[in-house]
Amino acid sequence: MPVSLKPAMAKRVEVWPTEKLVPYDRNPRTHSEEQVRRIAASIAEFGFLNPVLVDTDAGIIAGHGRLMAAKELGLDEVPVVVLDHLTPAQRKAYVIADNQLALNAGWDNELLKAELADLEGLEFDLTLLGWGENLPSFGPDVDYSVLDDDDDVDGQLDEMASDVKKAIQIEFEQEHYEEAQELIKFWRAQGGYVGLMLIEKLAAEKAKL
Repeated sequence: MPVSLKPAMAKRVEVWPTEKLVPYDRNPRTHSEEQVRRIAASIAEFGFLNPVLVDTDAGIIAGHGRLMAAKELGLDEVPVVVLDHLTPAQRKAYVIADNQLALNAGWDNELLKAELADLEGLEFDLTLLGWGENLPSFGPDVDYSVLDDDDDVDGQLDEMASDVKKAIQIEFEQEHYEEAQELIKFWRAQGGYVGLMLIEKLAAEKAKL
């Protein structure tokens, strides 16, 4: 970004009636009932901290899920920021960019693990953090002191990391999301290895081709 460029900045938060806001009818981002419930629980715990972004005609640019959660909570009004500096093309683009930019972030697993442990020690309800009951799991800490300089270090590291699971993101249509979530939760509770079950099913389907 050029140093001379001075971006526009929202400087005022207003409070508008929820019924005044108009969802974007071509919003490509979906919100399952489960996600809306989690947003609602977050708002109930922390407050409505992230305003809905709207244009001058009360059309929602970002915050569709927050508005749905507000209605679930029975809120008659929500905080909004009016974006009156965007062109029609920029408004259409930011509907997508606001969601995708957040997805590009990652986690420092060590810091996340420590923060979750601290919150658990403070008896905070971890289901309010956005994962619900499916909190992140972390593999055992690797003890590098057991490595023997005379042995194959790479081989030892591979063996120590053999129990570390890796995740693959799988997208579901909105009508299938909750069913998939419940099935994964069920089989995890049964001690099932969901990843292997999925591999076997996909391999069987591939063999039919």
